[in-house]
Amino acid sequence: MGGMSGPYPIRGSVSLPEAELQWRFSRSSGPGGQHVNTSDSRVELRFDLAATDALPDVWKARALERLASRLVDGVVTVRASEHRSQWRNRETAAVRLAALLAEATAPPPKPRRPTKIPRGINERRLREKKQRSETKRIRRSRDWG
Repeated sequence: MGGMSGPYPIRGSVSLPEAELQWRFSRSSGPGGQHVNTSDSRVELRFDLAATDALPDVWKARALERLASRLVDGVVTVRASEHRSQWRNRETAAVRLAALLAEATAPPPKPRRPTKIPRGINERRLREKKQRSETKRIRRSRDWG
């Protein structure tokens, strides 16, 4: 996503409107010399998942359930501070939030239907088992002394 500053696409035609995102900036930790002491390059992006109308109701319910451990009062928070520039941290946070919501709103996987073992394969397995059993029985009864 180059040139970030608008609705952030999640999946299909659904996207996050800029108006519903709350940005907070603070001083980042780590290296950077005197520069880091004066620049607010760490980004915290908050999105009120419980109150949004940007997502379809089904997606919203699914996301609220799947992200329950990450939510505080229905708000999901994403932080980014790996870049020295605030702009790049903003992009990173927005991409992270979009990816998080895309994963949380994805439809559940179809249940696995167990495959039936073909009759021929099962019969062959039982036949081989009987042969092996017979071989061992013969070895048991033989007097090796």
